[in-house]
Amino acid sequence: MLVLRSAALFAVAALFEIGGAWLVWQGVREHRGRLWIGAGVMALGAYGFVATLQPDAHFGRILAAYGGVFVAGSLAWGMVADGFRPDRWDITGALICLAGMAVIMWAPRGQ
Repeated sequence: MLVLRSAALFAVAALFEIGGAWLVWQGVREHRGRLWIGAGVMALGAYGFVATLQPDAHFGRILAAYGGVFVAGSLAWGMVADGFRPDRWDITGALICLAGMAVIMWAPRGQ
């Protein structure tokens, strides 16, 4: 149950963090304006809040593991939102990152 909760929190955090960065990108690079930028900044703040809800209380571990989620999630976001088509090395790298995230977060530890 803890792994499912943690995975769900990573998914929600990814939505806020990648989505927030994308909104800021759209506001600045695509000249969509301040409303997009403001919404992006708010989403980035929500990401920070969601990250604190992880069951593990080690800040470094959470953010290190989230790096793997961010890599894979960013490629997926690019595919859906911008029509990006990853090549086999993008996919291989994302899978390695997700495996690293799983080891960092859920490997058994002798506490």
